[in-house]
Amino acid sequence: MPTTTKNIIEVKKFSISFGGKTVIKDLSFSVEQGETFGLLGSNGCGKTTTIRALLGLYRPDHGKLTIGGKPFDPNGTIKVGYLPEERGLYKKENVIDTMVYFGRLKGIEKPHEWSINYLKRVGIEKFAKTKVEKLSQGMQQKVQLGITIMNEPDVLILDEPTKGFDPVNRRLLMEIIEELHRKGSTIILITHYMDEVEKLCDHILLLKDGVARASGSIEDVRRQFHNSSLDQIFVDIYGEQEGTQNV
Repeated sequence: MPTTTKNIIEVKKFSISFGGKTVIKDLSFSVEQGETFGLLGSNGCGKTTTIRALLGLYRPDHGKLTIGGKPFDPNGTIKVGYLPEERGLYKKENVIDTMVYFGRLKGIEKPHEWSINYLKRVGIEKFAKTKVEKLSQGMQQKVQLGITIMNEPDVLILDEPTKGFDPVNRRLLMEIIEELHRKGSTIILITHYMDEVEKLCDHILLLKDGVARASGSIEDVRRQFHNSSLDQIFVDIYGEQEGTQNV
């Protein structure tokens, strides 16, 4: 790993507004190297804004966001893989050509071999020559996940990676995520499935209206809420009327 800092990700006193409306207010948290961190919240609470600011897509009004002790540099030594909730693929190209193209961009030694093996792993190898636009949403999601992880990124950011999947495919993708974690990837997981959080995450942060409402290990957060389940904690926090509509 090309960094010596224990906290590979640090967000310090981060605030940002759009159109005069505060989206994130004085947010601070850190993610330790090699852990799986759950960034949780209802739709519109500021999760995506935080990730985009971390990746340098938004400029904060205040605060500092770093990966490996520095603002993110896509050409830097720390490899970051980002699977956004809004998927983006070259839909007029076929699956294998799309994956090989990105594999070459990422410097994969044998991108065709890697891609075929991955497609077999996720059960869609027979669609390798199919145009992306002809695939179901779930299949497209599998392809984009493969592109995201093919270079075994040091930091992997997954925004709703199993959204819309049946239980069998959800379990398959969770196994792939766990394998990357065991190999040393630091993972930020955004999900509404609390069973995934329980299974995968070391620490979590619950964000509402751009403010951290709870953070720590799962056990710590449960203790803060009288040992309630994560599902119940989510309902208790996010069932309240949202004060703002954030990104």
